[in-house]
Amino acid sequence: MTDLSAYLNVYNTALVILQEKGFTSRHDVPTDNWYAEKDGWSFLADNPIELLGLAAIFERQAPKTKTENWWRIDQPDLLKQLDPET
Repeated sequence: MTDLSAYLNVYNTALVILQEKGFTSRHDVPTDNWYAEKDGWSFLADNPIELLGLAAIFERQAPKTKTENWWRIDQPDLLKQLDPET
């Protein structure tokens, strides 16, 4: 059994962490999209857990300008190692 999984009961925790990190969050009910914003940057996800993941990428990469693929890390290619069919 895993110690933590992506499930509805983790959503509030993810939203609290986003708020603590300085992000503002909102949920668009008609589309069921979740949004977070900080310092002029905006993020869209299917749920708050994914939103927190996108925020973590933003913080890790710390982009100064909105350039194409600012979020990308190509090496090592762990996706290919873990799922060779991709």
